[in-house]
Amino acid sequence: MPTPYESACLNLQLFDLRREPVLREARSWFVMEFNPASFDEAMAGLREHNARFRMVISYWEMAASLVTTGAIDQEAFLAAYTEIVATFAKLHPYIRELRSTFSEPTMLYHMEQVVLGMPDAMATLERRRTSLAAAAKARASKQSPATQ
Repeated sequence: MPTPYESACLNLQLFDLRREPVLREARSWFVMEFNPASFDEAMAGLREHNARFRMVISYWEMAASLVTTGAIDQEAFLAAYTEIVATFAKLHPYIRELRSTFSEPTMLYHMEQVVLGMPDAMATLERRRTSLAAAAKARASKQSPATQ
């Protein structure tokens, strides 16, 4: 078990990585624009924005692996990073199909372990999916001209 100081240091290093401009742009796309309502939409987003998709998923999978291997305390990690929940919420409904499609039975394993290890994880994921979809709908309605 890491000391609180060790967890804090690693959490701060993860925060610094998140500030890298290309990763920041990819994370923004994933949270704001990638809103799949089906597995086919998730695959379309993955194909169209493959580099962004892989960057976001690999960052959060790496970060989550620090929790699952015991390098960072899970409570400290989840207190600092709620974005992992939003990221996982978008993919969770399609995790079986993703794993099957890519023949990767452990795809998103560390994210899954960390997020589903939260109290009331399934309810939290559903709330997050609902709020992300509502925010995307609101953004889309602001961008399209009003109809009369």
